[in-house]
Order: sequence, then structure tokens, then C-alpha cells
Amino acid sequence: MDASFTGHVFLGMSVDGFIARLDGDIEWLTGGADANSGPDDGAGGDFGFTEFVSGIDALVMGRATYDVIAPFDEWPYQGKPVHVLSTTLTPGADPRMTVHRSFDEALDAITAAGYRRVYVDGGRTVHQFLRAGLIADLTLSRVPVLIGTGHTPFGELDADIPLEHVATRTFPGGMVQSTWRVR
Repeated sequence: MDASFTGHVFLGMSVDGFIARLDGDIEWLTGGADANSGPDDGAGGDFGFTEFVSGIDALVMGRATYDVIAPFDEWPYQGKPVHVLSTTLTPGADPRMTVHRSFDEALDAITAAGYRRVYVDGGRTVHQFLRAGLIADLTLSRVPVLIGTGHTPFGELDADIPLEHVATRTFPGGMVQSTWRVR
């Protein structure tokens, strides 16, 4: 698929590769129900998330990810257009985001808007963008916990996706963050 934008992934996950428990719970990742009580990088930072978001033009995420983020006291994407893939959310119900009923509808809107760098978030959404060849790089932060089972952004692919290692950082508390460029 030819697109005028590049997709970029920034995800936290357990060491065993899960981004959420089967019931959607991410308390093991955030440190509580409020994202502001989550882990920091040992210097009061956010593991590079704010810097990452400052370099993107828009976001696209799935409904489940939106449901986790929507109640946060502080909206983490201030000033960034947010696009949510959902067949059940009511368009216009949340002025902070735009609802798209299908993957193709979201792609059309993102392309028409002229975005260049798009943050792709949420397991099924990341998987769809990977299968479509629309991800340029992935930054994956492994939280030092095993949760045993849950949701993964990776699943069956039509072919292997070769990656090139860009960088790996470690943080106090044991988080290991690696970035890979899709070749």
C-alpha cells in the first residue's frame, strides 16, 4: 500500500511480550489506574514518550486503547489529532478524537490530511499497520514483569518483517527500551 506518511510505534510491554492482560488491564504497566502514577525513568521522566509524541503529526489507535486512555486526568496527546478505529464509538462524542469505522477509512483520512509521521498505538491497530507495510520503526519498552498471557501487537503476518536495530537503553528499575527500523 502506498501512503504519504510513515507509521511509528512506541509501546510498553511485559518481558513476555504482552501489552495488556486479556481483560485489558494495564495496571502492571502504569503503576495504577491513573497514568500519572506510572513508572518513570529514574529521573522523573517518561522513558522518552513526550519527546516521541512531540515528533509526530497525528495518532491512530484502536477502540480498546482509546478506552484505556480516555479517562486519564491529563490527555497525553494535547494538540495532536487523534484518530480512533471503532465500529461502535459515536462520532463527535469526544472532541479530542475522530472516529473511523474501518482501517481503510482511517488511512484515507490520514493521507488526505497530509500527515507525515503518525503514531500507531494499540495491539490490533499496530498489527494492521505492520501487515500493510506502513510501519517505519518500533520502539518497544520491556517492563520487568511476566504476566503470563494477554494481548500482543504481533500476530500472524504474511511474511517476515526484517528489522534493523537502532538503539537500546536501560533504565533504573529494569526497563529495557529498544528501537528497530523496519528494513
